[in-house]
Amino acid sequence: MRNIDRLPFIFAGVLFLLAWLLGFPMRAQSAPLKDVQCTLIADAASGKTLYQNGVCDQRFSPASTFKVPLSLIGYDSGILSDEHTPSWDYKPEFKALKRDQKTVDPIIWEKDSILWYSREITRQLGPQSFAGYVSKFDYGNADVSGNPGKNDGLTRSWVNSSLKITPVEQVDFLRRFLARKLPVSAKAYDMTSAIIPTFQAGGWTVRGKTGSTKLANDADKVQEKRSLGWFVGWANKDGRQIVFARLVVDTNRTDMPKGLKTRVAFLKDLPQFIK
Repeated sequence: MRNIDRLPFIFAGVLFLLAWLLGFPMRAQSAPLKDVQCTLIADAASGKTLYQNGVCDQRFSPASTFKVPLSLIGYDSGILSDEHTPSWDYKPEFKALKRDQKTVDPIIWEKDSILWYSREITRQLGPQSFAGYVSKFDYGNADVSGNPGKNDGLTRSWVNSSLKITPVEQVDFLRRFLARKLPVSAKAYDMTSAIIPTFQAGGWTVRGKTGSTKLANDADKVQEKRSLGWFVGWANKDGRQIVFARLVVDTNRTDMPKGLKTRVAFLKDLPQFIK
């Protein structure tokens, strides 16, 4: 190696030694975070994997896909009654986006993915009951503690915070939901199925929930450039029933929330994946 080629390495070594001698803090540079994509489809009854592509065993925030288990919790606890009850008016202290500043009932809550309505459900539920349900559901890591030191688990744990779940775990939860193997009432199953949005895809009747959020670094909660999009649910066609989860985590900007874009792409792809 020529002497001139060694200069950058020598210079870096000198700087490192000086920093160590002077006691300056040295922070290791982490590897760049990679994009993550997963599509997982399984037979609802048997659990047999019908299609799988990508990284499906890494946990991320469920974001608004958590509205599926939260609907079960709301109906089982009696906080929610039917498709249109309770209907709650927006209050300024909710500090919601302008599009969400409206009167909301359960069916609008799921269709338009209204965060403040979710938080009103969990507030009425209380921390112990909320944590108990999530634990009994064995949902992801079941951690509803929220952000360290902020005491916000009751209202924020499922949005880029402590609660995390993999696509594999999403599919397992949905299978248990459809098989009615969760500790909730028959009404909770019936009403949740009734308010989850419905779509069509090549002869498949699809029910599912999107989720979108901008990610934060786990160590210091500094917002990353990556964003997340989920679409999870189940579908029926000709007597067959499947469950699915699609996850996209990347730095690509979109003209719509990433969950909605993820849903559009999955509905287009589904007829090709499952004949």
